Amino acid sequence: MLPVALDAMGGDKAPDEIVAGAHRAVAELGVQVALVGQPEVLAPLAGDLSIIPASEVIPMSADPGSSVRRMKDSSLVRAAEAVRDGRASAMISAGNTGATMASALLRMGRIKGVSRPAIATPIPVPGHSPTILLDAGANAECQADWLLQFAQMGVVFARTRYGIERPRVGLLSIGEEASKGTPLVKETNALLAASDALEAAGGTFIGNVEGRDVMTPDIDVVVTDGFTGNVVLKTLEGGMRTLVNAIFGAFGTSPETQAASEVLIPALLPLYSTLDPDNTGGAMLLGVDGLCLISHGSSSATAVVNAVRVAKELHDAGIVDSLRAAVAPV
Repeated sequence: MLPVALDAMGGDKAPDEIVAGAHRAVAELGVQVALVGQPEVLAPLAGDLSIIPASEVIPMSADPGSSVRRMKDSSLVRAAEAVRDGRASAMISAGNTGATMASALLRMGRIKGVSRPAIATPIPVPGHSPTILLDAGANAECQADWLLQFAQMGVVFARTRYGIERPRVGLLSIGEEASKGTPLVKETNALLAASDALEAAGGTFIGNVEGRDVMTPDIDVVVTDGFTGNVVLKTLEGGMRTLVNAIFGAFGTSPETQAASEVLIPALLPLYSTLDPDNTGGAMLLGVDGLCLISHGSSSATAVVNAVRVAKELHDAGIVDSLRAAVAPV
């Protein structure tokens, strides 16, 4: 396996936590990691890790498209070029999500037959494999045939990443009935129900699902447009964070709750670990002609290790080739 190109300049905790995660990934996983970024910043931290030089850093607040076109020597662009040129097996970034996507799209290109790439984000489901939500933010406005293709790619991702033999696909709407939803949802529902493409990809369409179904074991892949998907993702993140903080905050309010915490906290830690975004390994940009993982902005060293682990697993499983087969033009 070629090295993983890690954007060492991207993320709220870059470069220190990102580089620390790279060192851990090499030690714990045996995967080679190449840091991408400003050599003068990274050299004191890199140790034995190789550095792909990049003089520019795209800020989190920058406009994705224009910054990628203007800042050709940015760490994101150089990471994407390393994958394109066969010098890296995957790229990972916790930086500007839009710029990560734009870099991968403009430098790697799309898989033949893919209309639009989509961000596939695993949503934790306690006691069960995660639900794959896509699109989680790549395409604010969509067409029905794009959503059909998202469903195909989501099935491949769910099967490859989590070993689900025949993933169940639901279309996010405001009710289970096919007659409910926006014109786009209604058109997509009819297309998913009538098309053989999803069956050919190895998935089963189970109809419309609602927001409350996303974190249940009743569904494996949830398809929606990128605007709605990103709202769902951020709402779930905020809700889970508030709930976890409230539970742990209650444990110190009295001697009784403090005593109860000694019993309950060990029992709750596995749940906390399941909900911790650092343990998911990030989202994958499906549809580009290469492996691109997007980690959350506050990624720690642990998040980097898990992202590298996912990159290795998806690389070894040949997910890009599987995606090519699933969406190949007839």
